[in-house]
Amino acid sequence: MTDYLALSHQVAALCRETAQFILHEAKTFDPNKIENKGLHDMVSYVDQEAERRLVAGLREILPAAGFITEEGTAGAPDETQEFTWIIDPLDGTTNFIHSLPVFAVSVALLHGPELVAGVVHEANRDESFRAAKGHGAFCNENQIHVTGAPKLANSLIATGFPYTKFAQLDKYLQVLGSFMQRTHGLRRMGSAATDLAYVAAGRMDGYFEFNINSYDVAAGLLLVTEAGGRVTQFLEDGDPLFGREVVASNGHLHDEMQATIREFWA
Repeated sequence: MTDYLALSHQVAALCRETAQFILHEAKTFDPNKIENKGLHDMVSYVDQEAERRLVAGLREILPAAGFITEEGTAGAPDETQEFTWIIDPLDGTTNFIHSLPVFAVSVALLHGPELVAGVVHEANRDESFRAAKGHGAFCNENQIHVTGAPKLANSLIATGFPYTKFAQLDKYLQVLGSFMQRTHGLRRMGSAATDLAYVAAGRMDGYFEFNINSYDVAAGLLLVTEAGGRVTQFLEDGDPLFGREVVASNGHLHDEMQATIREFWA
């Protein structure tokens, strides 16, 4: 039987090592050395090399596992594997390219369909957020918990803005406007993994975003649930991991968040 708590420590060490590589490269990074995967969807050699390092290290930790990776350095996902790593080597690439110090390494482990371990290492603050199924969530060595804010009126909410697909933009702007009026404010950090880690750590009360990928949110989803929070899709429980939209909260204001979105999204 796999010891997910011990495994999460190993993954955290690997993620920190990878984050140190990213920070070293940031000192001399040339913004001209980027590739465009699509509209406003950029990648650098730093993303790719960070992912290769993660894949190599994770293969040593759990040799039989498959991979879902953002940059595809491990090949196509193998759905027959019992375990699957989900990797975002540099969540917040646009921030990194522009020298904005909010970006993270994100690694999660699936056992079948279930998230069992996750690590988000926020590089610039050198903060390691980790969780193992049934063992709680931690920032460095301190256990973390979601907030107790009871209503949106008491909350600070994180979100992300669409940057490649704009078909839902008008509805999303209405949702944003409603949250602006009902909360202490909205924050857009530019890293979904960091947003979710901050919800788990009680720095934000909730987070929502659409057109999001599994590798952006996998580790963060487990962090939130192990810290006592709740994660769903926009309008129902659904599948926030692969469903392309996420609502995460401290649990207390989750229904109110979904109701606010539902006004414009249904």
